[in-house]
Amino acid sequence: MKYIIFILFTVMTNAAAQLMLKQGMMSMGPISFEGVNPLVKLLQIVFSPWVFLGLCTFVISMASHLYVLSKVELSFAYPFLSLAYVAVAIFAYFVFREDLNGWRIAGIACICVGTILIAQSGREMGGRGHEEQTASITPRKIGTSEIVR
Repeated sequence: MKYIIFILFTVMTNAAAQLMLKQGMMSMGPISFEGVNPLVKLLQIVFSPWVFLGLCTFVISMASHLYVLSKVELSFAYPFLSLAYVAVAIFAYFVFREDLNGWRIAGIACICVGTILIAQSGREMGGRGHEEQTASITPRKIGTSEIVR
């Protein structure tokens, strides 16, 4: 549980990147490839300010996620990324005036409940860290009968 701050940082930077990408694409207007070299159009999209900032934020999010994966179990860390759906839906409602109807709210509630259940499972690890768990994996436990040297 001591890495939860890094996990939440990953979630929030992931959500922020999505919002920046949306803003960038809205500022570009409808995209058309008619009469334009697709490579040139792609470069225009990638290097538009909001899209570029969103992509850079994704890189930061991925770096944070890689750090988290080096410290905790994948089956614990990865489901927390679903909280990015929650953050994006809420911020999109306020920033872009997107619809937040009853079905979406119910889905958000399910995601939150599921994430809480997963977070509780991290407490049951009994203080046994990721490093200790992965260090205990041997080829025999993985399913091979010989150690390759």
